[in-house]
Amino acid sequence: MPGLVHVMRNKLTSHVHAHAGCAATALAAALLLAGCATTAPEAVPAAPATPSPEAVANAARNVAAQETLTKMVALQDRLYRVAAPLLINNADLCKSQARNLLGFTAKNKYSYPGEFAEAAQTALGYGERLQVSGVLAGSGAAAGGLRTGDGLLTVEGKALPSGPNAEGQAAAILGPLVAGRASLNMSIARGNATQALVVPVTRACAFRVDLGNADNVNSYADGQRVLITRGMITFAQNDESIAYVLAKDMAHNILGHPVTQRSTGTLAGIIDNLNNVRPDVSVLVGSAGIKAMPQEMDAAADRLALYLLARGGYNIDNVAYFWQRLTAQYPATVLNSYTANHPATLYRVAVINKTVAEIKAKRAAKRPLVP
Repeated sequence: MPGLVHVMRNKLTSHVHAHAGCAATALAAALLLAGCATTAPEAVPAAPATPSPEAVANAARNVAAQETLTKMVALQDRLYRVAAPLLINNADLCKSQARNLLGFTAKNKYSYPGEFAEAAQTALGYGERLQVSGVLAGSGAAAGGLRTGDGLLTVEGKALPSGPNAEGQAAAILGPLVAGRASLNMSIARGNATQALVVPVTRACAFRVDLGNADNVNSYADGQRVLITRGMITFAQNDESIAYVLAKDMAHNILGHPVTQRSTGTLAGIIDNLNNVRPDVSVLVGSAGIKAMPQEMDAAADRLALYLLARGGYNIDNVAYFWQRLTAQYPATVLNSYTANHPATLYRVAVINKTVAEIKAKRAAKRPLVP
């Protein structure tokens, strides 16, 4: 919630010039010369065909799709990297959301709609077969040696699917196996070779982390997923600040706030939409149907988020300042901003400062970091 970009352009132009020679010396190759008195005329190269307007437009669309997809994949990879320690180091705090995971994502060209399927094939090298698109640092997949770009062939001797529905079909195969084993035997295609890998299972928070392809500064949690918009990533600037937002939404999910607020359906619809390469941003007009989070629930999520961050190895000293900066730049009056959905900044900051002091005291006393 996870590539190298290869764009190949080959242009070959051949110009053949035939000249009859006048020299008397015999050539080693069996060339038959018509005579010494005349010179064969030069061949005039044919003028290149002018591409049709439709072909030019299609080429431009494909280049634009490749650029869009490349940027999107880079942001998604960044989210995976930031989320990894939060997901892996907090399994015992995730309650019912902890699962056995392998710790990788996989896609093929059918993972992207329309013209983006061709762009995925050209820019990312995706084809029919599922390829590893992201590996969580510290996961079993990383420990087992899986790499981005590996083609998935088999698991426990069973062939993994390819084609349009490969992602869902592979998940149906891997899910039951991961639940009951300490490791899985997999075969992968890497370059021109096939390799066998033993991939350990990792206990982790099983939240999917998604990129929202929109510029509003917000994030969403529907109980099972966390989504951060492109606009929020731009505002956050650094990985530490992105971690603050991820941890906060993980905490909302762990505490069951989407269910308590009766907003799981609304939030799930927003996440499904913004997860598209080209979402319908018109649904974000106004409040988008989201209720503002009550201050007590919001502060409870802040408190848990600080523990998730500390256990994930992130510095928690700047958390309060980050939310204050966000509120100053995007106050509650900015509709569809984070503060509009989480307006109680002053109340939250007081709880954040108190919790930071509490965590530091536990560290000094070498007590477990458990809220």
